[in-house]
Amino acid sequence: MGGAIVLLTVGPAVLLAGSWVALNIRGSAGALERRAAAAAELAMHARGDLGPARRVASAAFYRFAGSVLALCGIILTLGGLLELA
Repeated sequence: MGGAIVLLTVGPAVLLAGSWVALNIRGSAGALERRAAAAAELAMHARGDLGPARRVASAAFYRFAGSVLALCGIILTLGGLLELA
């Protein structure tokens, strides 16, 4: 019973977070892309490299990762429902 409660709590949260990025609600995938670029630039400056920052991941990658995360949330939720039954 305790595992079902955990799965039914974590599953919808993961589903919501993943679908938020996968559907690019309010530009979340673009914001993640900009944040990664800024972090890569800061890391390069900390190392003393003043060249242009490499592009780590695009918004399409974050949308793909969000869709995988949403799918995992569905699986966790269904696992919790099956454990209750």
